[in-house]
Parts: sequence; C-alpha cells; structure tokens
Amino acid sequence: MKFATSLGAATLALAVPTLAHADCGEVSIAEMNWASASVVSQIEKFIMEQGYGCTVSLVPSDTVPAVTSLAENNEPDTVSELWVNSAGDAYDKLKEQGKVQELGAVLEPGGVEGWWIPAYLAEKHPELTTIEGVLANPELVGGQFNNCPDGWGCRIVNDNLIPAFGLEDNGIEVFNHGSGETLATSMASAYENEEPWFGYYWAPTALLGKYEMVAVDLGAYDADVHAANQNADNADPKPSAFPAAPVVTVVTTDFAEREPEIAEFLANVSFDVDDMNATLAWMDANSASGEEAAVYYLTTFKDKWSAWLNDEAREKLAGLLN
Repeated sequence: MKFATSLGAATLALAVPTLAHADCGEVSIAEMNWASASVVSQIEKFIMEQGYGCTVSLVPSDTVPAVTSLAENNEPDTVSELWVNSAGDAYDKLKEQGKVQELGAVLEPGGVEGWWIPAYLAEKHPELTTIEGVLANPELVGGQFNNCPDGWGCRIVNDNLIPAFGLEDNGIEVFNHGSGETLATSMASAYENEEPWFGYYWAPTALLGKYEMVAVDLGAYDADVHAANQNADNADPKPSAFPAAPVVTVVTTDFAEREPEIAEFLANVSFDVDDMNATLAWMDANSASGEEAAVYYLTTFKDKWSAWLNDEAREKLAGLLN
C-alpha cells in the first residue's frame, strides 16, 4: 500500500536523536482529544524536540479541563488549539490577570461550528435547513440531537442552546455522546445509510471533508448572548448562532518569559484549514494515529512548516526538509 510504505519511511526519517540544546528545558503541551488538535500537538512536539532540543510531554485534555488547569495550576505550558468561543469567562479572566498570552491563530481562517443535517436530508426536506423547520418536524431528523461529550467547550454552549431553542419541548431527545469517536461514528453511520441525523459538529474535520453536511440556520449571532452561553451557570440562556471561531495557541506568561525562543516558534505555527482537512482525511482513510498524521503533514507540507522555524532549528531539520 502506497500510504503505508511512505508512512513507514517517513517515520524512520523522523526518528532521529534529539539534539542537545542548552536553552530549552521541559515543555508540557495540552493535547486536546480531537483529531486536528492531536496532529497539531504531535507536530509541535517533534519540532520542539528535534529542532529546539526541548523535552516535551503531552497532557491529554479538553477545553474546560485545560482552562481550569491553567487557572489553578498555571500548567500546562501551552494549549495549542484553544477554541476561544468555547472557553468561557474563566479564560477571559486568565487573560485579564495576565496569566496567559495568545500567540496567534493556529488555524486560518479559523474554525467552523454549528448544528448540521446531511445534504440528502436538506434536499428532500428543505424546511429542515432552519431551526424553526427542525422544531416543527422532529420526526424528520430522527427525533434526536447529537450533543458534544462532557468536557468539551461546545457541550456548555449546546446545553444552553438546547433549552433556549426548546428542543426537548418540541419532541427532540438529546443524546450526550461519551466521546468524540461516538459522535463521529453516529454521523458517519447515518450518512452511509442515508438516515436522518441532527447534531453539533465542527471543521476542520475529516468528516465534514468526507460527507456533505448542511448547517442549520440558527438565526442571528448575538455576541453577548453567545458569551453568556459559554458558561455552565448561565441562568437565562437565549438563542444565538455560532460565530466564526478563532482558534489560537495559548501559553502561560511564565512560560513565554522562560522560553522566549519556543514562544516565538509557537507564535509562527499556523495551519491552513484546507491543509488540515487534507491531513485529517488522510488520517481517517488510513486509520492513522495523530502521530502518524503528523508525519504525513511534515512530509507533505514542508514549505509551510519550514517558515515557522528559526535559522538554527531549520539547519537541524535540514535533512527532513531536503
């Protein structure tokens, strides 16, 4: 198989000894439990270790636990794919207190969030392309809303939007998925059998690259309402569409001061959404891990990530760039 062969060769090419570097110590990266974040974390880990001589540890996390850990423990050092729209007031307070710094957009032009139905369902029942149409015809979407797993920032927003729109009052049962894998599987299974499906999803993802989905019109976006909906203790949830999502790299201020060279590198890290979609589609087609998908990106998009490096790191990774 072509992909397996090239992957094995690339993996060997990347398995080079870590080069000593007196200026970089230990770095902890929050590895969020969705595919694009895993790829980002694995790429940063490799470049930090092989180009900058760091000792890197990946810390499994989600949006809410990562922000909580930053607030309570001032760690991990970096969160490499933070969806700001889902981070809530706790994150805003961290910025106001000067405990964290946003280094830049890790996804360009940003992320997409929303409630979706399959294109074949929209074609057959165009009324389902608005939330009003969904509420009036719950049976056409299977009578179920597929919600985010607990711990994801979108879960808090959805848990506020669900009563705001009155899903359960209109006969739509809420199914809270236990993991990102089951959420993805529910969409894929429904699509391949041309069955109804209604729920939350986001891009960049392999599924929205693979399956044609239509975003349900949730009405106007209200910045104040959406900000309130990001908090679990919102006493008065109201309807609002999802805005375009800024997705950023965040580091603790202490880390930025301790490792300015790494902070400069992380500020340069930015993935084109189309490139990430292509990487995630390859990952899905090959049942690959985040580490294997990182190898795919590093060997396919050399011209992109080489621009993130300083001269010294670029020289150390010259063998991979040739």
